[in-house]
Amino acid sequence: MQDLKAAAIATTRFGFGAAPGELNAIASDPRGWLKQQLIAPVQAPGGTPSSVQLAAFFKAQQQKATDPAGAQAFMNQMRDTFKSDVVQRTLNAAASTTPFRERLVQFWSNHFSVSIQRSFVTPVATGFENEAIRPNALGSFKDLLRAVAMHPAMLLYLDNAESVGPDSKVGLRHGKGINENLAREMLELHTLGVGGGYTQTDVTEFAEILTGWSVAKDGDPNPGTFLYRPDSHEPGSKTLLGRVYGEAGIDEGMAALADLAARPQTATHIATKLACHFVADQPPQSAINKLAVTFANTGGDLHAVALALVDLPQIWSEPLTKIKTPNDLVTSVYRTFGIDDDSFENATGGLKMMGQTPFDALSPAGWPDTAADWISSEAVMIRLQWALAAGQKLGGSADPRTAALGSIGPLASERTMAQIDNAPSPGQALAFLIASPEFQRR
Repeated sequence: MQDLKAAAIATTRFGFGAAPGELNAIASDPRGWLKQQLIAPVQAPGGTPSSVQLAAFFKAQQQKATDPAGAQAFMNQMRDTFKSDVVQRTLNAAASTTPFRERLVQFWSNHFSVSIQRSFVTPVATGFENEAIRPNALGSFKDLLRAVAMHPAMLLYLDNAESVGPDSKVGLRHGKGINENLAREMLELHTLGVGGGYTQTDVTEFAEILTGWSVAKDGDPNPGTFLYRPDSHEPGSKTLLGRVYGEAGIDEGMAALADLAARPQTATHIATKLACHFVADQPPQSAINKLAVTFANTGGDLHAVALALVDLPQIWSEPLTKIKTPNDLVTSVYRTFGIDDDSFENATGGLKMMGQTPFDALSPAGWPDTAADWISSEAVMIRLQWALAAGQKLGGSADPRTAALGSIGPLASERTMAQIDNAPSPGQALAFLIASPEFQRR
């Protein structure tokens, strides 16, 4: 039996909207379509080089920039390369045959946010998502946490690459000390959550555990990759959340991360964020509980948690209440209209215009995920302006009614369809579609 409404919910809540013809193709089994994506092989995205390749390239370019003009040219080149990567990321997500998996990748990428607010992260930001997040988004949370903590982008962004134990060989020789940024955010944002029961002493002890976790520099083996520096590691035992970790070098950090991944507070924190992202800004406690129990009972098996998401009854209810972030909105326009090249310049321009350039969050907390953070009077006007511009660009390339029926059709109100049908031009009709409440929500 065809269920077009469930198909629309599946494509919109779990992905980035329906691609042309997709609603009819999956309407016989929307849930099965989602679950099948979770067992598909991981595909490396096209068009984006690795973080090591980019870091090496920009290091070489920076060395050439010996004068002010050269330095400016270097910065421009780094910015242009990043913009190109953002466009490619948008195209990849819009064209993905596994959009649920892609949304999970972007969810975890935002959960473990790194930001180009610190310019040295710019060359490695997209590499972080592709190398640390993508391969682990449906594995164990423990492995994902370790991959994140060991990636150069995170170690650089949160200053752990230069964190030195005060009583280590390097610390005693040069008078250096620990940096607590990574340890604090790992506890507050990535695992236990703000109310997770840790103290400032735990932050300091965890920071000491992570001393020596660094990034290889020029002259080290494999520059631009993770490097453990034993001479920078704080010696002696440490106590984190009541557990004593005896002196064990890098293994202290490995054990601490595994323990954090297994904490019940972590299960609750992750479940709450997932429910907020996929169900509602204020998700029902029953949905949080189901996800938290699944997380805890499976040892943080993210594949099992994703299956539990699909089976939540609350996620299939109408109406859709989540507001699309600018990233979601731009990606869904690309997907709805089958845009497969970067000639549609509103990718980076639209994202910047609406205030959400990927990997540019203002803090390690990442981008917010509730309507209150994205919908103000000014933000609504900017969205309308972008919708009008997008509609004009697309006006000659798509039939408005066909696009509406293929995307929001099963969920569209009579008023929305009437506005699209009675618009004075195809461009305005498409603008009405993009600006409609049904298209703006997920």
